[in-house]
Amino acid sequence: MSSTEKTGILDVLIGATLWGSIGVFVLFMNQFGSTSILTCFLRMAFAFVILLVMTVYQFGWSAFIIDKKSLLACLLLGLICQGIYNIFYNEAILDLGMTLSAVLLNLAPLCGMIASRLLFHEVLTKQKLLSMAVCIAGCCLTVTGGHLELSTLPLTGLLFGIGSGLTYGMTSVFGRMAGFRCNAWVMSTYSYLFAAVFLLFFTYPFPPQTYEAPLLITGFLYALIPTALGYLFYYQGVQKITENSKVPVIASIETVISALFGVFLFHEILGPIHILGIVLVMGSIVMMNYKIGD
Repeated sequence: MSSTEKTGILDVLIGATLWGSIGVFVLFMNQFGSTSILTCFLRMAFAFVILLVMTVYQFGWSAFIIDKKSLLACLLLGLICQGIYNIFYNEAILDLGMTLSAVLLNLAPLCGMIASRLLFHEVLTKQKLLSMAVCIAGCCLTVTGGHLELSTLPLTGLLFGIGSGLTYGMTSVFGRMAGFRCNAWVMSTYSYLFAAVFLLFFTYPFPPQTYEAPLLITGFLYALIPTALGYLFYYQGVQKITENSKVPVIASIETVISALFGVFLFHEILGPIHILGIVLVMGSIVMMNYKIGD
């Protein structure tokens, strides 16, 4: 494995680790009176402003002059993997709750692997398929602890949950497509712009609590830490990793980090099954990136 590939894996791990704090920010914003859609909009809008300033400072306005194919990839990234994904996931949480929604979100590695096969003609080896299966199993155990009530689940909630996993799984695909022609800073800025404009239609006119300082400050930090910085590391990593199908499995470390935040900040308890799930997720990442036998 080349040093560039190792750096890419580290970048994705850092990005996914920052994503693990998303639940913390969402919880605080909810306590300050934000709705789920408003939270999504503030996240995208602030992230766009943050990265716009940072990108212009580093590369100048000329960096935003990109070809039509790159712009289309950024549009799809913002519309599908940021805008539609956020709506699907929030609706799934309302219908199914956090646990099952998080389980369905872990369809992302499967979606990413299939898309990589169809679009980039990557070979699906037995090791890749096994590591993906171990990853999904580990994520499910980490989230549920082995207990999952499937009775009386609404069909719409299940569809939203499946949709969130599929749209989330396309992040590495569109990110890789856009990354061929423009740098990660420009790509991230454009994607947040398109996502913010899309989500604006669901939030305008803004409710009164939108203008309260605690909500705005929390929203800004939410946009800075797990969003702007998180996706920046992620997109940089995607461009350095040769096989795109590896990326969603590596990024599944987010599930583990989320569980650890729950333990240390909200005093949630990790049982033996949760710990087994964490071990499986970590093992799947190692399995995906290092050859086992010939």
